[in-house]
Amino acid sequence: MSLFKQRLSHFWQEEDGIGTLELLLIVAVLVIVAVAFRKWILSFIKKLFGEANEELGSTGTKDCLATPDACKNP
Repeated sequence: MSLFKQRLSHFWQEEDGIGTLELLLIVAVLVIVAVAFRKWILSFIKKLFGEANEELGSTGTKDCLATPDACKNP
């Protein structure tokens, strides 16, 4: 039993794999959060890209190039 306690104590004090373990735990938490909030994240991204697409679509049209007075300056 004493040998088991010594090995357990040595294993507990070993710090070589701590960095890898911490990295794996962080990745696991991020994956869990992403899965839990995936619908909200996807709707946010769609809204963000939709707004960006509208902004890009409303600027630099041919009408503005032909008649610059018709364009609104932001």
